[in-house]
Amino acid sequence: MDKPVSELPSADVQRIMEILPHRYPMLLIDRVVEMNGEESAVGIKNVTATEPFLAGHFPDKPVFPGVLLLEAMAQTAGVMVLAHKGIKAADSLVYFVSIDKARFRRPVVPGDTVRFEVKTIKGRRNIYWFDCKALVDGEVCAEAVVSAMLAEDPEKIAARQREKQRS
Repeated sequence: MDKPVSELPSADVQRIMEILPHRYPMLLIDRVVEMNGEESAVGIKNVTATEPFLAGHFPDKPVFPGVLLLEAMAQTAGVMVLAHKGIKAADSLVYFVSIDKARFRRPVVPGDTVRFEVKTIKGRRNIYWFDCKALVDGEVCAEAVVSAMLAEDPEKIAARQREKQRS
């Protein structure tokens, strides 16, 4: 029998898709190899030459877009927090609130394996702040402080209200 998502120390892509609503091409992490409650997590992305956005970024010298590194950091944080809380993709959404101190140190290119290290700085109600780093071969290629908000899916709220009206 499968463990509840709140008890998982790691997550493969199938588990990630149970936790996050993201799908190809916007699901940017392949697995989460470490989760320490809602304190820290490590996500992995294997960058391939067939990534759809690399065809135009840049055609002769493909570079993984920096904004997508930030998104992958946030997805790693989202998996960590939602898994810890036992929340699945069908029940909530996670929105960016802010991105601070973003720095890009070196390009990420096809063939690289990116390690996203995420540590929770603090959480207050439904808003969390994370210290995030993206590393390739132990070298920091990007870093940022990211905050995100957990929000219940508005469609779920509307469905519950309709159900109440029927009762």
